[in-house]
Amino acid sequence: MEVAINSQLYQQASNYAQQQGLNITSVIENFLMRFVGASKNTTEQAVPDVVQSLLGAGEKVAEDDLNAREAYYKFLEEKYK
Repeated sequence: MEVAINSQLYQQASNYAQQQGLNITSVIENFLMRFVGASKNTTEQAVPDVVQSLLGAGEKVAEDDLNAREAYYKFLEEKYK
């Protein structure tokens, strides 16, 4: 299958891919997946690698303490005893 692309646009996309440490094929595939609304793994696509690396880094808080205020106050009480 062939697709005709403006050579200047292709060069710009190729430069962008190279700067991001990717290849042009993966950049085009990612764009097309987002364009048509399909994704290999929606969780993997929706969560950037940086955020993914931070998941599980902290301690869990109670589900009813969504903004973690109670956990923070307990932490401060323990810290300043």
